[in-house]
Amino acid sequence: MKLINGFDLMDYAKERGLILPAFNTTNMELTYGIVKGLSEAGLPGYVQISSNNLRLSNPYIIADLVRDATKNCDVPIGLHLDHGKSFKDVKECVDAGFTSIMVDMSALPFEENMIESKKAADYCHLYHVPVEVELGALKGKEDDIVSDDNAKTNPSQVPIFVEGTGCDTLAVAVGNVHGLDLKPHIDIPLLEEIRKVSKVPLVLHGGSGIPKEVIWECKKHNLVKINYGSDLRRAFIGVFGRAYEANYDEFDVIHLSLEAVDAVAEKAKELVTMINER
Repeated sequence: MKLINGFDLMDYAKERGLILPAFNTTNMELTYGIVKGLSEAGLPGYVQISSNNLRLSNPYIIADLVRDATKNCDVPIGLHLDHGKSFKDVKECVDAGFTSIMVDMSALPFEENMIESKKAADYCHLYHVPVEVELGALKGKEDDIVSDDNAKTNPSQVPIFVEGTGCDTLAVAVGNVHGLDLKPHIDIPLLEEIRKVSKVPLVLHGGSGIPKEVIWECKKHNLVKINYGSDLRRAFIGVFGRAYEANYDEFDVIHLSLEAVDAVAEKAKELVTMINER
């Protein structure tokens, strides 16, 4: 199955009552592991990569990897830009064939965030690519960027922001955090408030560490997508770390890389199954 358009992927999930996991990749092994895990689970989701992690490759390389990984795949999979930090990154990813985009201008003041997000959304919509925007700020570490911000999404700003950006999904800050160093404390009543005033489905970043029961509760409030990065990266890095600790002269890269693909696939399969158990 070829990569699926982001609008079609969300429709597919909605029709079946599913939450879409978005798994962060950085390289070939993570990419193939994510696709393998979704395929084995028989459930849809996204491979995603952030602007920050594109420093290791470029949008065209990642798009080619995902197209190759999904060519014999029987489940719908999208390719998503996570935390797109500039219009340039957004444009390059759309041009490379990404099927979904997040533009993250949440560090800017509200009005600027809205203006810059709309500029990106307008470009993406020319190519029928859906756009996710972010309102609020998450504490913790995203890639190698550490944030001390903990500004929860303000429900009173949501209708203005959604209308002003023309977005298709909204990433919210409701006590979710980036990374594994902090514990998430999801504010369900706040999520419910946001859902009532948002015309678009909601997205949670920082899925690692959120209990499945909480995710199931979030699903009742129009949650369509949840992001996972740390869990998969830990599975990937652990393979090489254990091998090195066992033998400081270890050099069998291909064997360890194949093992890492399987470790990532197992974690991705576990997570996509968990969030869709009910």
